[in-house]
Amino acid sequence: MAYSEKVMDHFANPRNVGEIENADGIGEVGNSKCGDIMKMYIKVDNNIISDVKFKTFGCGAAIATSSMATELIKGKTIDDALKLTNKAVMEALDGLPPVKVHCSVLAEQAIKAAVSDYYRNQGIDPEPIVGKQSDDCAHCHDCGEE
Repeated sequence: MAYSEKVMDHFANPRNVGEIENADGIGEVGNSKCGDIMKMYIKVDNNIISDVKFKTFGCGAAIATSSMATELIKGKTIDDALKLTNKAVMEALDGLPPVKVHCSVLAEQAIKAAVSDYYRNQGIDPEPIVGKQSDDCAHCHDCGEE
């Protein structure tokens, strides 16, 4: 399985690792059966994601996609962050092997989960804005779950 230089760089030197105390939104996605779990923290100021950090338990591709996703949304509006797709994360990393695409899906879901939590903390129902969040493992082909 060949990884791009960008994937290797974000795996070896991940950006924005850690937690944010008093985060405005925290999202955790993944499934222990898959082996990849991502937790994303966001700080929001005037509708801008002023800070974002992550903690990921998983393979190198999961760490690289988490790192890249945080880089892509930091300093952006919440609306722009919600437009980030797993394909955009993969493109920014110069691709992923097909068996690792699920990692980019988790990164997209982690952002949406953190934003959903942010809206809930503001007393706003996130579903009309963010969409329905799924807790299943259907995106993951590595874990053998259906």
